[in-house]
Amino acid sequence: MVWRLQSDRNQLPLLLLRLLCLLPTGLPVRSVDFNRSTDNITVRQGDTAVLRCYIEDRSSKVAWLNRSGIIFAGQDKWSLDPRVELDKRSVLEYSLRIQKVDVYDEGPYTCSVQTQHHTKTTQVYLIVQVPPKISNISADITVNEGSNVTLVCIANGRPDPIITWRHLNPTAREFEGEEEFLDIQGITREQSGKYECKAANEVASADVKQVRVTVNYPPIITESKSIEAFAGKQAYLRCEASAEPKPDFEWYKDDTRLSSAQGLEIKNMGNRSTLMVANVTEEHYGNYTCVAANKLGVTNTSLYLYKRVIPTKPIPASERGSNAHFKHKGPGTAIVDNGSPNLAASIWLMVTSLLSLICKC
Repeated sequence: MVWRLQSDRNQLPLLLLRLLCLLPTGLPVRSVDFNRSTDNITVRQGDTAVLRCYIEDRSSKVAWLNRSGIIFAGQDKWSLDPRVELDKRSVLEYSLRIQKVDVYDEGPYTCSVQTQHHTKTTQVYLIVQVPPKISNISADITVNEGSNVTLVCIANGRPDPIITWRHLNPTAREFEGEEEFLDIQGITREQSGKYECKAANEVASADVKQVRVTVNYPPIITESKSIEAFAGKQAYLRCEASAEPKPDFEWYKDDTRLSSAQGLEIKNMGNRSTLMVANVTEEHYGNYTCVAANKLGVTNTSLYLYKRVIPTKPIPASERGSNAHFKHKGPGTAIVDNGSPNLAASIWLMVTSLLSLICKC
């Protein structure tokens, strides 16, 4: 049954040519081969296609046909399509122009030329290329860390576009393979961000779209530092946490929750919280706790506000030398008293021993 339908379809142009008297009735069907001398012409969707056909003399009978029927018979237009017209740049040219070509225009076109001596048919196969176009892509999504994620990117085009995925992180990692679906098993916080789908073929520039993936995870303290502060001065304690969604912060001193009151000011800005003490007193020194929490978890860290003491200023060596004075430790002996009694005693013993030896002599 399929073969019979195909056979009837192949016979349609012959019947039309005979109807137009462009093919003699007695001419055997097998002498006209529509698959012979077939030229392919490739046109991008939206452009203009010109199918060339030439005649031998001005008395020739000519016609253009496609699978749907007759388009032109001589100068008479049979098609109702306003995009179709004859392109006659010379008296011997009988070309067909199709404007704003679309995919349904693709297929075989037949130019038939009947002269006084013979019938010539030329077949042109019109190939319509379509630029890549992403027709469907996943919407932005939010998932918890550890979940499995599948991103979808559907694109159309002729020839079929090649689809690639890329994670737009600082390294711009491109995933292997050419797939419409991107599967991420056990997604991590580092895999959050924008993902780019690119559909490309050789017809035109690639079509590119993006989808954002937000990964929720519990807070982690990333920065905190204990500080020293002078009494009577301002002091700042700072705490930073990484989390998605953004964390809520609380401050405690020992077991007491703090608030912006009585010389304290708490400021929360995104992933950072600061505790400001306007005028440090003795009661402000001690242990503080920063708590960061979101719907997935809670964490904390301890910070200390230390008392800073002004050190005693040491006496310079030059000043110590100017205060030295002489003391007499014996007849005719002067010893410099610079706070070194052991050295003076040693010198005195040496002088006494020397005098003793002289007297014995």
